Amino acid sequence: MKKRVLISVTNDLTTDQRVNKVCNGLSNLGYDILLIGRKLSDSRHLDRPYRIRRMNLFFTKGALFYAEYNIRLFFVLLFSKVNIYHANDLDTLLANFLASRIRSKPLVYDSHEYFTGVPEIQNKPFVKAIWKNIEKWIFPKLKYIFTVNKSIANLYNLEYSKSLRIMRNMPVKQNVAVYKSKIELGLPLDKQIIITQGAGINIDRGIEEAVEAIQYLPNVYFLIIGNGDVIPKLKVRVQELNLENQIVFKGRMPYSEMMQYTHHAELGLTLDKDTNLNYRFSLPNKLFDYIHAGTPVLSTKVVEVKNIIDTYKIGLFIDNHEPKHIAAKIRLAIEDTSLRKEWALNLPQAQAELHWGHEEKELKEVYLDIEN
Repeated sequence: MKKRVLISVTNDLTTDQRVNKVCNGLSNLGYDILLIGRKLSDSRHLDRPYRIRRMNLFFTKGALFYAEYNIRLFFVLLFSKVNIYHANDLDTLLANFLASRIRSKPLVYDSHEYFTGVPEIQNKPFVKAIWKNIEKWIFPKLKYIFTVNKSIANLYNLEYSKSLRIMRNMPVKQNVAVYKSKIELGLPLDKQIIITQGAGINIDRGIEEAVEAIQYLPNVYFLIIGNGDVIPKLKVRVQELNLENQIVFKGRMPYSEMMQYTHHAELGLTLDKDTNLNYRFSLPNKLFDYIHAGTPVLSTKVVEVKNIIDTYKIGLFIDNHEPKHIAAKIRLAIEDTSLRKEWALNLPQAQAELHWGHEEKELKEVYLDIEN
């Protein structure tokens, strides 16, 4: 009989590619997977090769949401058939830890970010203190811990003297048989396309300044795919600048659909500001999506992203977030033919080395360790 792994997240499962890859990987190892998340009013139907459960919650954000979710999750975890618990991020850890202690079952913790360093809670000392206290209580007791890059692993190691495994969130290596044309995707033929994407288009991601930069780039078409806190503000600003024909918001969409658009982009933007620890040491998923779409990158010099771009020579950096400076860098990136030739030669090597097949080995080793 297959062993059951209960994997939990606080999102609605639709766009979380890391968790989907983990679920598929464990399914391939012979585990019976139940992925638990929440259901939103706009949640898409999901057809996955493993079982999912999305809970309808009364609260959708804030302290009451996290409290309701963890209480509901705790009872699901406590009374379900289970062999291993797998918690994703600090906002699912409390329920998983309590259930694992009561049931005497192994717990795997996957920290997708430096949670207590996210900008959304830096000006909320009480909220931050609650999360930090939960982390301080549980983290030293954990045995199996993943995180997304070396910088964040080092932070946790300094705080808790714990060794973390690094499993970067890279795409599955795949060959797309057919790409839709620009016409089929509704993209203009007479403009250079640039893109940013993700589920966290929030404050301090540099997208406000990127929008401002487009007013200096009449031949550029800027695609913003995904959702986040600043999207409503960005839409208002686009109207104020009369840039509706140059800046288009697509909202979140399935990964395969999103990559159709990314394939046609001349440049991918990842402009996180170094305003908090979480962004300083971030390694955003979109960086690897750009690479696997064959799209060069324009980035800030945050540590982990800079290391990838410098290693493979696949893009440029901005020096500040002044809109005119960003516009100048975008113009250079899409017009300099020698740079574009260099990037075109280097991107295939990056694609060959930076994919989920390499990272998944860490996951397999941890579960093998649990079995032994």
